[in-house]
Amino acid sequence: MSISQFKTVTIAGGTNKVDHIIAEAFLDDGSYQIKILRRKSKNDNKMAKSLASKGAEIVYVDYNENYNLVKALKGTDVLISALNVDLDGATYCNTQAPAKDASVKRFIPSVKMKVKANPLTDNKKEFRDSVEKSGLEYTYIYFGLLQEHILRCGFDIKEEKATFYDDVSKKIPTTSFSDFGKYTVESLKTPEARNSEITVAGANMSLNEYIDIFEKVSGEYIFI
Repeated sequence: MSISQFKTVTIAGGTNKVDHIIAEAFLDDGSYQIKILRRKSKNDNKMAKSLASKGAEIVYVDYNENYNLVKALKGTDVLISALNVDLDGATYCNTQAPAKDASVKRFIPSVKMKVKANPLTDNKKEFRDSVEKSGLEYTYIYFGLLQEHILRCGFDIKEEKATFYDDVSKKIPTTSFSDFGKYTVESLKTPEARNSEITVAGANMSLNEYIDIFEKVSGEYIFI
């Protein structure tokens, strides 16, 4: 197994469900010092407390203050931005210049499901261009639909039926919470991940196949 050249990983965000899984994966690996950047809040965050109890350093920052971010990022080898580029684009971009000023070695933007961009409303291309022009090393990690969310795709378990608006035979790449956390960790040990993108899929199955699995496990028949 390859050994990572990196020692300190800072995660901007890390205290919602998805980002927390990524942070926990790094802590479980045990090879890195972990820092979590959080906005200042009057309320306690259970996930932040949980990460701190496992050895993560929680650092409160103002994403609009460059100096504050540079100071927080000092000593960081890898910055993983778990901020939402779609909902918080300005804040997201604000992490790049401080990362460069703090001599961060690699930037991993938010782990995302890979979808076709809308040129009129999607700012991902603009964001990618700015990342690649920044001079920072980067890795993009894309995953399929979360397996834990598959029931949101039209299944009504209570009524024992499913309503779909897409081809039920079409293969859908899916990944579990824990797997994409582990893949993010492993990307730092993979030389080919430098300045490239990784597409992760724990399974590639159709909605029909998911229905078959559910019926076998539950003993219930799903009407479509």
